[in-house]
Amino acid sequence: MTRRNSKDDPARENDRIPRGLLVRLFVYLVAGHLFAAFLWLLFEVGASRQ
Repeated sequence: MTRRNSKDDPARENDRIPRGLLVRLFVYLVAGHLFAAFLWLLFEVGASRQ
């Protein structure tokens, strides 16, 4: 019984995450961090005005 390399196995092709999903995940992560930074900035400015 021979074992095939995982790169040569066509069934492993379906195990990959689609590129569109990775791009969307990256965009959401960046947008989420920018939003969190904006909220942090609002709290910092608000605290310095007291």
